[in-house]
Amino acid sequence: MNADMEILFVSHKYPPATGGMEKQSYELINGMSRITKVHRVVYDGEEGRFRFFSQLGKRIRKVIKDNPGISVIHFNDGLPGALSLLHRGYGNIKRTVTLHGLDVVFPGFIYQKWIFPKFNDFDLIFAVSNATAKACRQRGIAAEKIVVVNNGVDSATGLNAGRAATEVLLSEKYQADVRGKTILVVMGRPVRRKGFSWFVEKVMPLLHENFVLLLIGPVQNSRSATTRLLGCLPAFLRNRIELFLGAASDEANLRKLCTGKQGAARVVRLGKLPQQEVDGILSIADAFLMPNIEVDGDMEGFGLVCLEACVHGANVFAAASGGITDAIIDKRNGTLLPPGHIASWVLTLNQLIEKPELQLTRQEIIDFTLARFSWHKMVDEYFLHFSVLTRKNLI
Repeated sequence: MNADMEILFVSHKYPPATGGMEKQSYELINGMSRITKVHRVVYDGEEGRFRFFSQLGKRIRKVIKDNPGISVIHFNDGLPGALSLLHRGYGNIKRTVTLHGLDVVFPGFIYQKWIFPKFNDFDLIFAVSNATAKACRQRGIAAEKIVVVNNGVDSATGLNAGRAATEVLLSEKYQADVRGKTILVVMGRPVRRKGFSWFVEKVMPLLHENFVLLLIGPVQNSRSATTRLLGCLPAFLRNRIELFLGAASDEANLRKLCTGKQGAARVVRLGKLPQQEVDGILSIADAFLMPNIEVDGDMEGFGLVCLEACVHGANVFAAASGGITDAIIDKRNGTLLPPGHIASWVLTLNQLIEKPELQLTRQEIIDFTLARFSWHKMVDEYFLHFSVLTRKNLI
């Protein structure tokens, strides 16, 4: 373990909450703790978010006071990073931040005009993809302060239960009959940029009848108080609040489409599943889809879920949007398609049935992905940049 550097990590995206940012935060912090001394101030859901953020500066100062060896404070997403610009009492310590995507392009005028340019005050900015880095530069962040470090992916895929066993599980537990079907899978929260409702409405009706689409992710069965309140607001304001909260902005459209006559026959919403069941489905999927569409003021920072599908050997078809192009390398571990272009998606997916010999093999996908992406590689790159930064401080 390196004894010359101590790092304080600050994050409000952390388990037990689940998601790509939570996973990256967990792997970065715990991976770094195996290399050097680590301290953490993270939101673990034990208190309200307002209290967490209102006490953040005080807690950071206390950790620093109790541990004078800390030389770097790393904010693992833009929200606590932005708030830290208001803090006082630790300006002598190097400050770094990871930016994921939405925390760069969030469309609020005040944020873009007055807050985001202040990120130049950070000593180093980690972008999770080249698209995120480009968006930073376009908004006035100095290029020399930005480094790109891609997220990793778990190499362990778990046991593959096999097609027959997974078909039985889907039939008995979720009333989804996929026997003899060509299985498409999408996974994630139903937010507009994910393109779930776009795909169900525009593409699914034009695909071969043998396709069935499985949607994995949280389902909002009734309108919450927050949803009802947002529905009363003007569209421009509602959209910004939904982006800020990470709300399921595509839920209403998706629910309507999936319960309609055509959707109900070929689209199955499975809800949020145990990881073991997710692994089993990805291991037998004929294709995993990430049909993102372009949404003003939002972007996919990286596309970790694509890599999670790849390590199970799923053939990934993804929109060439935002940071997805860092995760999926066309014709190496998946296929990139123009976002929102119906004909391209229909033609390419139908070839799964018409020309299966053109598809990548499961082993090709797994081998390329694991050779290019790992959490270990990500942690090592962060550590290298932290080391260079602290050495500069000593010169």
